[in-house]
Amino acid sequence: MVNTIRTKRLMLRKMDKCDANSLFAIWSNPKVTKYMNIEGFTRIKEAEEMIAFLSDLSERGEAIRYSIFKKNSNTIIGSCGFNSLNFEAKSAEIGYDLDSQFWNKGYGTEAVNGLVDYAFHQLNLKIIEAKVDPRNILSIKLLQKLNFELQGIVEENEGQADDLYLYTKGSHIQKSSNGWIVPSQKG
Repeated sequence: MVNTIRTKRLMLRKMDKCDANSLFAIWSNPKVTKYMNIEGFTRIKEAEEMIAFLSDLSERGEAIRYSIFKKNSNTIIGSCGFNSLNFEAKSAEIGYDLDSQFWNKGYGTEAVNGLVDYAFHQLNLKIIEAKVDPRNILSIKLLQKLNFELQGIVEENEGQADDLYLYTKGSHIQKSSNGWIVPSQKG
């Protein structure tokens, strides 16, 4: 997997332990973590541990997370990546967060679009899933702008009280009672 993805205004760089201070500032902001599957961090050590955890998953090829930088700047404005990668099923679940001062400026859309493009054209994935809290209107609008389609509701949300919407983006997909079917491409 590549270490860097570039878009018009952003650079997505594979998350590193040196990003801990900046990511702590983002992940400790209650506005940012309101709809995330983490509690807002209260200690820098939590950010360091999260980065180490995500790096371990990346080493095993199960996930990857990027810090989002404004181009030509050392300012981290968020993170995005794949919370789970399944190369056999050619699928991944995407996740993203953005410092609240950068909301409504198109940065989230640009970062996610760059990541999705990388997934389809470099990783050869066929389907990207996104799980989103129904109250997270900004995230829903971002997904809709990028042509993700609402598939339904995820009722058992890893111990969370609220259900989540499941959005997907992909090609050549069908839904069956057992999950997603990605027909093989005939050469």
